[in-house]
Amino acid sequence: MNSSALDWQKQIYLNGFAGILPKVEINLQSLEDHARAVMRPEAFAYIAGGAGNEHTMAANRAAFEKFRIVPRMLCDVGARDTTLTLFGKKLPSPFLLSPVGVLEMVSADADVAVARAAAALGVPYIFSNQASRPMEACAAVMGDQPRWFQLYWSKSNDLVASFVQRAEKCGCSAIVVTLDTTMLGWRTRDLEIAYLPFLEGKGIAQYTSDPVFQRMLDEPDDAPDLKRKVTWRTVRGLIRMVNRYPGDGFFRKLRSGRPVKAVRKFIATYSNPCTTWSDLRFLRTCTRLPIVLKGILHPDDARKALDHGVDGLIVSNHGGRQVDGAVSTFEALPDIIRVVDSKIPVLLDSGIRGGADAFKALALGATAVCIGRPYVYGLALAGQQGVYEVLRNFMADFELTMGLAGCKNLYEIDQKSMKVAF
Repeated sequence: MNSSALDWQKQIYLNGFAGILPKVEINLQSLEDHARAVMRPEAFAYIAGGAGNEHTMAANRAAFEKFRIVPRMLCDVGARDTTLTLFGKKLPSPFLLSPVGVLEMVSADADVAVARAAAALGVPYIFSNQASRPMEACAAVMGDQPRWFQLYWSKSNDLVASFVQRAEKCGCSAIVVTLDTTMLGWRTRDLEIAYLPFLEGKGIAQYTSDPVFQRMLDEPDDAPDLKRKVTWRTVRGLIRMVNRYPGDGFFRKLRSGRPVKAVRKFIATYSNPCTTWSDLRFLRTCTRLPIVLKGILHPDDARKALDHGVDGLIVSNHGGRQVDGAVSTFEALPDIIRVVDSKIPVLLDSGIRGGADAFKALALGATAVCIGRPYVYGLALAGQQGVYEVLRNFMADFELTMGLAGCKNLYEIDQKSMKVAF
């Protein structure tokens, strides 16, 4: 991807002159509204919803408004460079794609469509632990373009090791350990419609494609009984569960009992609330890849991360999906930047909704930022092309904001570029 923001902007206008409009809305609120109109209610609730009264989601956005960009004039920004190097790889922009699970709820091509769009732009895609397609399928369409793997710490260390080793084999260049989801938060939108996609076998493709997990299905089943009431909806859910399980022959899969076993085993082993800092030593024995901790919000946790030799941090509150009333990521960023003191990369996740947000995060010291919900809305509206356009819009918006603020590259963005608004 060599075209500049001005090239992309010009293409949009020239297409408009020919009567061709963008596939997805450029305004982020309009994008979300249109996506909501085409998505099934349970899919939109799962993607868009947050914990409790969603105060953390609101705080993620409000925090950015406390700072204002102060543009500088008469700076030579004719040649703008948005590239950066992260873990030895040169990236075209400071954007990465956050892991978002269960994408089959919004698109049949799911994670593979996202992988293709990310690869076309050279944007790193963090494969979700709760993907709808195996990591190998996504890696196969990305060539040598960058990808990372998100890890939820399972109750089975053998499964943890298997996931990590598969990620290495399919070319992932970092392991992102998500720390803040050892239990599901109180997600009111999902609870109000009493819907959890995993019970239909959605979002567990990393598991059903894993040899260790398959061996676990052969072990005595000590998983708790899910105690479903038998209704027509239960039957429909069972049919969907069997259809999603890998392999041929609906009745062969049904008679094997493995689709139901897989869901039961997943529920029993998915995440481990007993995980502690000491478990990171085990992870280091499994991989030579950089280990990035996602979910850091307290500066003392940043210090512990440095003490444990991790390679990077993502300041994240899971998009407001876990703890209602938690500190916003943008508020948490400065203290963490001071503690880390440039020793390792610090990325920001949760609440990024445009190029100006990314600029502000970099001005406070972030190395890069991750975006989540917006690209999922693009996927829902126009598949791979929708994801591509959302990403391209973010990249163009950032490049123009950077240039118009008087910065010709990322290294010129600093706290002098901003002021506290109130």
